[in-house]
Amino acid sequence: MTDSSNKPLDLAALDKLTGGAFTVSTSADRTARLRDWLTGQPTLEQVQAAFDEMSHRDKGAAKVLREKLDELRRSKDQDALIVEWASKGEALRDAPHINLSDAMGWQRDAAKAGAPLSREPLAGLKTALAERVKAIEDLQHQTQVQREAAVLLAQRIEVLSTKSWQDALAQRDALQTDLDRWVAQAQALAADAQWPSVDAKFAPALQTSTQQVQAVWTAFGEALTLTEAAAADAAAPLPAVPAWSDQIRVARGEVLPQAAAPVKAAKPVAAGADATRKVKPTADKAVVDQKRLELAMQAEALFKPAPVAKPAKAKVPKADEAAPAQDAAVVEQVAVEVTQAAAVDAPAVIEAAAAETVAAVKAEDVARVPAVGGRKMQETLRNLREQWKKIDKEAAPNPALWKRFDSACNRAHEVVDAWLKEARAQTTAHKAQRLALIEEVKAWAVEHANGPDWKGVARQLHQFAQRWRESGHLSEKMFAELQPVWKAAIHAAHEPLEVMQKASLARRHALIAEAQALGAAPSLRVDAVKALQQRWQEEAHAVVLDRKQEQKLWDAFRQPIDEAFARKSSVREQSQAALTPHDKAVLDAAKALDSATAKGDASAIRAAMQMLEQIARGEVVAPVAAPVHAAAAPAAATEASSEAVTEPEAPATEVTTDVSAEAATSDAAHSSDDTSAEANAEQPADNSAEATEPVAEVAPVKPKAAPRPVVAVRGDDRPGQKRTEAAPAGRGRDGKPSFGRDGKPGRDGGRDGGREGFAPRGPRLGDAAFRAQRFALESAQDALRRLASQAHGEVLTQLMHAWEKRDAAQLPAAQAIGSKLSPAQRTQWSQALSAQPQGEAVTPLLRLEVAADLPTPAAQMDARRALQLQMLTRRNDPSPQMTWAADAAQVLGGAYDEAAARRLQAALKVLLKR
Repeated sequence: MTDSSNKPLDLAALDKLTGGAFTVSTSADRTARLRDWLTGQPTLEQVQAAFDEMSHRDKGAAKVLREKLDELRRSKDQDALIVEWASKGEALRDAPHINLSDAMGWQRDAAKAGAPLSREPLAGLKTALAERVKAIEDLQHQTQVQREAAVLLAQRIEVLSTKSWQDALAQRDALQTDLDRWVAQAQALAADAQWPSVDAKFAPALQTSTQQVQAVWTAFGEALTLTEAAAADAAAPLPAVPAWSDQIRVARGEVLPQAAAPVKAAKPVAAGADATRKVKPTADKAVVDQKRLELAMQAEALFKPAPVAKPAKAKVPKADEAAPAQDAAVVEQVAVEVTQAAAVDAPAVIEAAAAETVAAVKAEDVARVPAVGGRKMQETLRNLREQWKKIDKEAAPNPALWKRFDSACNRAHEVVDAWLKEARAQTTAHKAQRLALIEEVKAWAVEHANGPDWKGVARQLHQFAQRWRESGHLSEKMFAELQPVWKAAIHAAHEPLEVMQKASLARRHALIAEAQALGAAPSLRVDAVKALQQRWQEEAHAVVLDRKQEQKLWDAFRQPIDEAFARKSSVREQSQAALTPHDKAVLDAAKALDSATAKGDASAIRAAMQMLEQIARGEVVAPVAAPVHAAAAPAAATEASSEAVTEPEAPATEVTTDVSAEAATSDAAHSSDDTSAEANAEQPADNSAEATEPVAEVAPVKPKAAPRPVVAVRGDDRPGQKRTEAAPAGRGRDGKPSFGRDGKPGRDGGRDGGREGFAPRGPRLGDAAFRAQRFALESAQDALRRLASQAHGEVLTQLMHAWEKRDAAQLPAAQAIGSKLSPAQRTQWSQALSAQPQGEAVTPLLRLEVAADLPTPAAQMDARRALQLQMLTRRNDPSPQMTWAADAAQVLGGAYDEAAARRLQAALKVLLKR
């Protein structure tokens, strides 16, 4: 908003902006127009300006604006949060390397800060980051699978070293193909776009697995080549593989050494597999073993490292590796030992490596906790076993993988068993809790279900139902057994309340019928409406119904009363809309004043203001009046006759009122309730009757003078007194002045008898005419103040220009300067401007600033203090407030200086207005 001088203009602009919300008569209309305006999506500044103005006028209507302001501010804050977190999310999404913790923490931190994650672009960023996190996690899982596959390849190579070299030679090409495929998959993992974001431990682990499997394959190929050469040439050296060298010796006819270790018996089939069955391979064993490995890893993933196992990391060579890396280290060690088995006894090394693997897994069991709940673990375990059964039929069994898988499943079964025991115990406790609640409801129904505090009864029953819903989980069978018992108990407790609610419902329907009868009556009895509403409130407080049902009943009860009040307001507005000739004349004069105000002519504004005031008081007759709205007159007359039943008729003396009284009446008409508003806003019955006759272009007649009031005559017969002597106006008993309760003289002389010095009141104005008169006068007064301030500034500017040019002819006229400067003083200024510049202007300027109570520049502060001390010692000298005109003449007689001119203009701006 601007300064206070422009407040009416800003109010008019706001009223036009909001569709007339500031000039309507009722709060409901203001609220409705504000809601219509807000649907157009105004700016935050416009809503704030409207709220600042409306909060001083109607707090109920301002509530709508305050809610819109809160909504706009929240939207603005959310937009700022969207920009902030969108930039962070885009940086994470587009970064070549991110940490999983940062990516997963972005959504948590954004939600904690209040950012709207459901709005774009945050919703898209959330999805993109989730997809990237999933891709990184999948890449890490594939890396682990790839490392396990490398171990399996090494095991396949070493198993061939225990068989005949012809079988190894036959399977060399297949192994070469599998190795090439494994290397390609490893390279594809390293070439993935998300590989830089994978945990730092996976890249060296995959590289180590690649080097180890290639080393095993190289040793295998060299041993097989050497074996082929030894088989072809008896002089060639034997290979370092014991099984192949023994086979070559047998082929050469040599005797095997007696120290050769006997071949160990085959290991029994692992538990859970049928040793007598014969599996017919239907798929590549390597592919099936890879699937088995994935199932085993999924079974092991049901447990995660416990936080207390962190000190165990000291045993790992790399301090930054997590607990799963212990498995990888053990497997890598096994692979190294298997590689060395190309030159030594392979079966013994494999058994030792397997033993170390089992020992490592057993040692790790202590440091792991379940990763999922009991129910989820039970379902996952069932699915894993079903998948194992299916794929186990596709190829020959793998005892090592089966043992690993079965060990993880057995460990998970222990958690499932513990969860089942706990679930059974919880079910027993929940059942006992529900049975106790049923018995409590039965005991309570005997003591408290019959009232009389029906509101408390309904609250307690609701609490019982809430406790039943929160009593814990039961199995479907047990819940089906207890639910009928609970319903029987709670229905028995509800029965007395339902009887009372039924009776209350009948009473409320009766109240609705009474409200409809009151609303349909010709005249609305406000006292009966208030009594009926009081009875409704008492009934609503006594017995509580369902919230939706109670709201429907209240709407049905309120509708006929609201319609009756709406009809009453409509009739009153129609009666107010019927303009009398005097109202029309005031409206025309107000429009003329607005037109003069818009032109900015001060004399025309003053003339229009005087004409408006005279017309409002009835002192001047308007030249021609517009036709009176006769159509609304019958409605006004009907309203007046209907109001006469329940409201007292306004006295006849209220017909002629002045402007100030009309303001009080109009304000009261819009701030009180319907009854008081209608009583204050209605025209007298005689005025309404006059408005029923259609009048076309008839000049209003000047009101007749009030008849001479009948005054009391002294009736005493004291000596020296005349019986015909009238008591003075404004006197009480025995001619003494009368006083009111506040000690001020009373108004015994009638409505205008005690208003000495006041203008007589004019005819009563309607609401539209009164508001138009008030707004026009306020706008005109503000315009006059602005024009006066503008003219004063122009006069001072002209004076400074005359000083600069040393031209007395350019000195403003005395009338323009104002009455604060006498003609003699103006002559002194003119002489000072006509003479040659002489004298100093420092002291006169300081005296002018002291007289105007203005601050002095910092450079002149010492001189001002010295002047003030000097004035204190010279008490008989005139003060600066008395000599400011002569001081200004002395300044004008000196040389022109721009800084001095600004100081002189600021001082005269204050002194010429005082």
